[in-house]
Amino acid sequence: MTTYRIYTIPNAISGVRLLALPVLIWLILTNQNGWALGVLIAAGVSDYLDGVVARATGQVSRLGEVLDPVADRLYIAATLIAMAIQSIIPWWLLALLLTRDLVVGVFLVVLKRHGVTGIPVTFLGKTATFLLFWGFPFLLASATDWASADVSRILGWGLILWGTFLYWWVGLEYIGAIRSKLRASR
Repeated sequence: MTTYRIYTIPNAISGVRLLALPVLIWLILTNQNGWALGVLIAAGVSDYLDGVVARATGQVSRLGEVLDPVADRLYIAATLIAMAIQSIIPWWLLALLLTRDLVVGVFLVVLKRHGVTGIPVTFLGKTATFLLFWGFPFLLASATDWASADVSRILGWGLILWGTFLYWWVGLEYIGAIRSKLRASR
């Protein structure tokens, strides 16, 4: 059951994740990729934990339902931008993923203007985010002088390419769900 409580453990976890975002950006931009890797892994773990804790403790809140996907999108966008600036990823990947978020975001704004609230996050959407969240750390590890850098590059690109495919797939599903809600609201 969704509540309107603000002060919950899952919301605190999401809040800490958001507070760590500027640290992550600074670490990537200053080529401290090993430390950035640690922050990014912690963010991925916290993304998983806030949902588990919310369901296990009955602390699912409306704020959490909004905060969690917003935190995910901000992490993805900020990590992509910082990694593109440092030439860890190509700019076309940045454009591809940010365009998906922009397109879905525009549809969500239209939905809200018609008085309909957002659409629920799907398992496939969480899977796409999971793949991206774990692909980025491998690509960060590939930008170090570690012995595992080449293996990390291969694993990272595998996760990123699958994650990107699913990210767009789910984005198109969300657009379809939004269009259905809009038709139903008329």
